[in-house]
Amino acid sequence: MIRVLVVDDDFMVAKVHSGYVNRTPGFTVIATAHSGAEALRLVRDEKPDLVLLDIYLPDIDGLTVLRELRAAPATVDTDVIVITAARDVETIRSSLRGGALHYLIKPFSYTALRDQLDRVGSLHRKLARLSARPAAAQHEVDDVFGTRRPGTAPLPKGLTTQTAELVKAALTAHPEGLSATECAHETRLSRPSARRYLEHFVDTGQADVRLRYGNTGRPERQYHWRS
Repeated sequence: MIRVLVVDDDFMVAKVHSGYVNRTPGFTVIATAHSGAEALRLVRDEKPDLVLLDIYLPDIDGLTVLRELRAAPATVDTDVIVITAARDVETIRSSLRGGALHYLIKPFSYTALRDQLDRVGSLHRKLARLSARPAAAQHEVDDVFGTRRPGTAPLPKGLTTQTAELVKAALTAHPEGLSATECAHETRLSRPSARRYLEHFVDTGQADVRLRYGNTGRPERQYHWRS
């Protein structure tokens, strides 16, 4: 069983998410926390395999909790999925670079959480198999890191998975669409770099592009993530 700590300042939301986890085969909730300090204490004491971590907490925010987990030898290997209403790119960026496995925006369905829990379970099984061997082959490493997902086109030369995820996060956080200039501002990339990723998503069918007409000048390309 994969042991899970649910962290949320709202008692009812924590109860709902705990119910989702306990419905999922192979997972069990061992505790809930409603503050950052309580979350850190429970991770140290109970040593869960996975933390569902809210960002908005009454004492210290979830990003601080994530950084402290990664900084301590006793908790550095604890997996984390961020669950939050925060949609800003800076929070998404900090979660990604802090080592979160995924980022779920509230409210989400049981199916959305179950899909991520299934991925965590798959990752644990793959690592368990590899740990019994003296060395891993490259294709096995690719599989663990998720760089070979069925149906996903490889990134063109010069594009990286991490930055592609950042651009994707910016698009999904703005269902009204973003131009290349707006995406560059949101992600702090250069406009040409942002446009390369946006056009890649269009070419692979992951995003749509529409023309946005202003008062003057040429129409601007506006990109929308396909839900």
